[in-house]
Amino acid sequence: MKAAVSFALVATLGTILAHVAIAQSQSSYLGFDRNDYPGDPNLKVLRQTFSYSGYWLNNPPGAKTNTWAGKRHALESADFGFLVLFNGRLYKELKHNAAATGEADGRAAANAATREGFPQHTIIFLDIEEGGRMLPEQKDYIYAWVDAVSAAGFGAGVYCSGIPAKEGKGSIVTAEDIRENAQGRDIRFWVTNDACPPSSGCAVSPSAPSQSGVAFADVWQFAQSPRRKDFAAQCHNYSSDGNCYPPGVDPASHLHVDVNTATSADPSHGKNH
Repeated sequence: MKAAVSFALVATLGTILAHVAIAQSQSSYLGFDRNDYPGDPNLKVLRQTFSYSGYWLNNPPGAKTNTWAGKRHALESADFGFLVLFNGRLYKELKHNAAATGEADGRAAANAATREGFPQHTIIFLDIEEGGRMLPEQKDYIYAWVDAVSAAGFGAGVYCSGIPAKEGKGSIVTAEDIRENAQGRDIRFWVTNDACPPSSGCAVSPSAPSQSGVAFADVWQFAQSPRRKDFAAQCHNYSSDGNCYPPGVDPASHLHVDVNTATSADPSHGKNH
């Protein structure tokens, strides 16, 4: 009798876990981001795979212009949700009054979001390109930026590394470092971890963001273009040129993307509902 009960419990547990896995898969949504706007004619083919798009409010890293400016209506008309991004400062730019710089950049991000037509409470993600433990100046900048964005009526998030970085005999994850020192601030997290595993590489099967290795992640960027050899060396499903192309896109078009998964089809809540 006990054995029969045990087998029944195992079967029931297996059924429950299967339903949880299905529900988890169904509640994860794919999206893309890239530094250059993909062009209006390409939105239709991209929408066949992706539910939302990254959207830069200022010049992306290394760029002198922002080609996303003024494109919000085209994306929403194509039924895309949004991942709204503001390019933050590098450590070398924060040697003098990092908090004041963060506050000014936070106001600039909120003003740009308003100018682009995003509604109040849209979540704006601060792009933090440097990983490991954040230094005091970086933390001053980040939290002042978050406070300024929140004070302007928008939601605040950070895009940062979810990959453990060596520190002494241990390691530190940037997302965890920022969260643990946030002093109760409401910050959403978009983490990048393109190492295989946990990433599936250049794939279009959505996983839960928590599978990134950061349990509290709202969004997980699991593929980057080009493939980063120092992190994604074990990922073997990128194009021969090292980039990630969505289904239906010819690599000759150079329409490569970074690929994300999120718990919402509009992770920044940037649509006008």
